[in-house]
Amino acid sequence: MHKNWPAMAAELTGAIKEVRLGSPEVTKAFSAMARAATEAGVLDTRTKELIALAISVAIRCDGCVAFHAQAAVRQGATRDEIMETMGMALYMGAGPSLMYAAQAVEAFDQFAAEAGGEAPKQ
Repeated sequence: MHKNWPAMAAELTGAIKEVRLGSPEVTKAFSAMARAATEAGVLDTRTKELIALAISVAIRCDGCVAFHAQAAVRQGATRDEIMETMGMALYMGAGPSLMYAAQAVEAFDQFAAEAGGEAPKQ
């Protein structure tokens, strides 16, 4: 295991809480934007989380990978969907994204295992 993604998400949640307490209006607005962006519309929430995970890989954001891999599991994403999403992230982000794609798959697998077993395949 390269990183413990569930632990990272848990640790960041505490740190983010501190930011929320110190800057409540800004973080409230950010949370509202996140809810609006991920709400199902023409694209369902699972698809939007897959897009967010691909962007997380392309911009190389560990915390983003953790939270969006976790959200993808919660939205019922399959490992095959994650792999196809990583293909798009690699296409858009080149070599550095390959390193993060490996980490995003690892994060997804860890959260899927935590949620009750093996990651579902299509």
